[in-house]
Amino acid sequence: MKFLLGTLLALLLFFSVSAQETVRIMSYNIHNGAGLDKKVDYERIAEVINQAKPDVVAVQELDSATYRSKGVDVLHELGDYTLMHRIYAPAIPYQGGKYGIGLLSKEKPINYRYFPLPGREESRVMVIAEFDKYVFCCTHFSLTPEDQLLTVSMIIKELEPIHKPVFLAGDLNARPDSPVLKALQEKFVVLTNPKNNTFPANEPRECIDYILGFTGNGYSYAVLGNQVVNSPVASDHRPVVATVALKADVHEIFRTKPYLQNPVGNGITVSWVTRVPVYSWVEYGTDTLHLQQAFTEMDGQKVSNNHIHKIRLENLKPGEKYYYRVCSKEILSYRAYSKVFGDSVVSPFYSFQLPAAGTTDFTAIIFNDIHNQHKTMKALYERVKDTGYDFVIFNGDCFDAPADENAAVRSLAYYNQEVGAESIPVFYLRGNHEIRNAYSLHLRDLLDYVGGKTYGAFSWGDTRFVLLDCGEDKPDDHWVYYHLNDFTKLRKDQVGFLKQELGSKVFRKADKRVLIHHIPVYGNTDKYQPCKDLWGDLLKNAPFNVSLNAHTHKYVFHPKGAAGNNFPVFVGGGYTMEGATVMVLTKKGHELTIKVLNTKGEILKEMQL
Repeated sequence: MKFLLGTLLALLLFFSVSAQETVRIMSYNIHNGAGLDKKVDYERIAEVINQAKPDVVAVQELDSATYRSKGVDVLHELGDYTLMHRIYAPAIPYQGGKYGIGLLSKEKPINYRYFPLPGREESRVMVIAEFDKYVFCCTHFSLTPEDQLLTVSMIIKELEPIHKPVFLAGDLNARPDSPVLKALQEKFVVLTNPKNNTFPANEPRECIDYILGFTGNGYSYAVLGNQVVNSPVASDHRPVVATVALKADVHEIFRTKPYLQNPVGNGITVSWVTRVPVYSWVEYGTDTLHLQQAFTEMDGQKVSNNHIHKIRLENLKPGEKYYYRVCSKEILSYRAYSKVFGDSVVSPFYSFQLPAAGTTDFTAIIFNDIHNQHKTMKALYERVKDTGYDFVIFNGDCFDAPADENAAVRSLAYYNQEVGAESIPVFYLRGNHEIRNAYSLHLRDLLDYVGGKTYGAFSWGDTRFVLLDCGEDKPDDHWVYYHLNDFTKLRKDQVGFLKQELGSKVFRKADKRVLIHHIPVYGNTDKYQPCKDLWGDLLKNAPFNVSLNAHTHKYVFHPKGAAGNNFPVFVGGGYTMEGATVMVLTKKGHELTIKVLNTKGEILKEMQL
């Protein structure tokens, strides 16, 4: 099943904030710090490393306290200049000290070891260091082909038991077309470009320095970039660098549970958030053995490489119980002619049910002005959790000025978890605080508004719900908005919407009618009341059974006619434990009732509408 969501362009633009991990790897034969200008300059070598900004570096041709290095431990010196952790692996005794290879890393290794490798001209060595997400190996191959091939088999044997991504880097003293490279590529993939030469540094004529990824334990690798660093003097080799995407742990791909939204028109939207870019789909059906697949399509393309997901299930049978699960497959690299995927993850099965044809009964719970106060939300929910509710409405100012995606997702995930939004659909209406701060425009990435707008209407059984968006509570030219707000058109558009809705057949034939918006039109003491000015004439005779509002942070009930209102008006309380309220709207047959409770469970008002 395909579904087109025009608003999903923003999802593609903002996937870069994801938590996909990368590692930047460098290999550098430093010639013991001696440059082609005959100068020994460890600080110069360190500057080449620092400019490349690696996470981990394999370093070859290192003296430790030799006569040649004048007693200097070269790797220690480089560690001081780069502020990186260091591991030294001596290959041979040399000039009163040692000669070998080393490793520099930003992250402190969990553990490490080194072991000898064959070399007829001189003994060789390999160091293996384990980090949290990967294992890194550094070596310097022998000059002898026979020793090189023996080395390959020894390395593979050492690495096969490792259950993490493994990288091998070093001066392999072998050309790309050599037997040793062919032997390595049976269990490794080359992550650098062998067409880019590395030696000699001043005029490179051959490639002998490499970074490889071990595939013998089942891992694949996505190279985000590689290069030979343009350093023609500091050493006789140029260093190589590769940036590699690390496959996410399968248990870390999902960031949130799925949550259900917009249960209208025999359809429902399934949403969720992942930590990394993925391709996603939903599997669903009336049983768990016969499943359909749904994904989101935009302009002929399946939406992918994103981390916020909204997939519409359509043509559902009213009253039928559906089972569904969400599925995501990590995308490590998304390029024009190359895609590299990580693991797939599948959620448990959840279920939902749209109202059956001819339904009259429902229970809805309505929260407002939570302002990210989770303690208050929890206390309110405790009072209504056993009501057997069919859907939930958050009537604005539940997201308190979301600064970024993380802040919004944290609040969203909490609210959804609390009310069980994986099985019970939720409606999020916009209050004035949802309009504020840097992420306000992008809330619609996470939310699925009825009709794709922040106002709209839907039916639940024979009850009609009309949802309005009042915008901000201050004039658009107020200094706090920096001339970035203009709600004039939004409010005027809703004049046309209201006229059309009030005259519609579905509205006129509804058994009950409920108006919901954040800022009250009636009983509001604010000086600035543009919505009342624009909508008042339409609402004064509108046959709503009740209006549910918020914003003032004080529970108030306005009986019909008390403030020029043609219907009862309930204004919910604020976010404090003392003032917060929750509303329970229940329909049984032709009877519509409302109950308002506080955090203590006290009933402030119960009324048949």
